[in-house]
Amino acid sequence: MEIRPQAVAIPKETDHLEQGKYGPIFPKTPACYGFTIIARVKPGRAEAIRAHGRTLAGALAGNPHLLAPLKLHYLRWVLFDDDTRFMYQGIFDTDFDKYTEDAVALFSRAGVDTTFENLEGFPEDWRTNPEAFVRFVRAHHCPSFIEYGEYPYVTADEIKKALRVKSALSEMLDQMQ
Repeated sequence: MEIRPQAVAIPKETDHLEQGKYGPIFPKTPACYGFTIIARVKPGRAEAIRAHGRTLAGALAGNPHLLAPLKLHYLRWVLFDDDTRFMYQGIFDTDFDKYTEDAVALFSRAGVDTTFENLEGFPEDWRTNPEAFVRFVRAHHCPSFIEYGEYPYVTADEIKKALRVKSALSEMLDQMQ
């Protein structure tokens, strides 16, 4: 089976998209699902965002499966414009509604803060009010207009399975030598 890279241009208008619980459901693309938000950082909170990144990295070192319920492929945080703005970019396997609900539940259950608390306008009641969390994300979402996948529509679980098969095959071939 040949896997061919693909790209999809995403229309600016969302009126035609299926409506989910929290608004339009953007289509799955060759890069799966995802979103990018850009928001203003509360004055003086950039270092707290960096510290939160280090905390998250440490938590993942202790429990590599901590974020597994989110079905993430990639997560990227960027501070820019002299640390006055923050970009959050995530690529994942579920639609926006499920990802958001899973993220709120995961962080609430774990008693973990979100770095979004350092952003202007982020709701203080986000743990008990997923709708407010979603409104913030939707208000700051910058939809992409093209997405590309070198291995299109492949889930994180499929990638991990393929890597396990590759590792097992390599180990078997090494033992045969």
